[in-house]
Amino acid sequence: MKNLLAEFFGTFWLVFCGCGSALFAAGIPDLGIGFAGVSLAFGLTVLTMAYAVGHISGGHFNPAVSLGLWAGGRFDAKDLLPYIVAQCIGAIAAAGILYLILSGKEGFAIDNTKAGAFASNGYGTFSPDGYSLVSAFITEFVLTLFFLLIILGSTDRFANAKFAGVAIGLGLTLIHLVSIPITNTSVNPARSLSQAIFAGGEPLMQVWLFWVAPITGAIVAGFIYKTTFETKAE
Repeated sequence: MKNLLAEFFGTFWLVFCGCGSALFAAGIPDLGIGFAGVSLAFGLTVLTMAYAVGHISGGHFNPAVSLGLWAGGRFDAKDLLPYIVAQCIGAIAAAGILYLILSGKEGFAIDNTKAGAFASNGYGTFSPDGYSLVSAFITEFVLTLFFLLIILGSTDRFANAKFAGVAIGLGLTLIHLVSIPITNTSVNPARSLSQAIFAGGEPLMQVWLFWVAPITGAIVAGFIYKTTFETKAE
């Protein structure tokens, strides 16, 4: 239970601060943090919670990470479903709090006919810069694959584990710097699901891609690291 609570709070923090930065702070005239600020916010959520509760649960905060670690031989299959459920509940709870806060602003309404509604992910007309389904899939697949390689490599028994949280957090920052204009950046099915539930409409219809692409990329990365890099290291 302690592990699951750690995953709940870690994923909550990721969604609350990461998506919250996009919803509250990105577009304020003259003072807004923009894409770079949102990218840094997502990286900082993972970095901070990796050191806060990573020693308890492993600090996944992402169903794709859990599945990638399983594929890489670092995580037990019996724990996959409980971890993923805890992550999704934490993400949805954070999205609910974000919704409550936003509902206190005069004139607040979610326009789910536009890209990025409630910090949701999307492709086609729901991509921030109009990228196609294929472009979105490739982006999410490749970036999640490399995210898992960063995680697996920085937490390897031959690596300096003290700095793993820094590498992983900066890796997620870099991922967002690249892909916010393409998909609004997922690489995390729980984060995508939580925002899509509240946005509804087409963002919810498109959320399947932000499960399939990150999970596929993560599993491929797990097998690559296990069969290539770990074998050589041993």
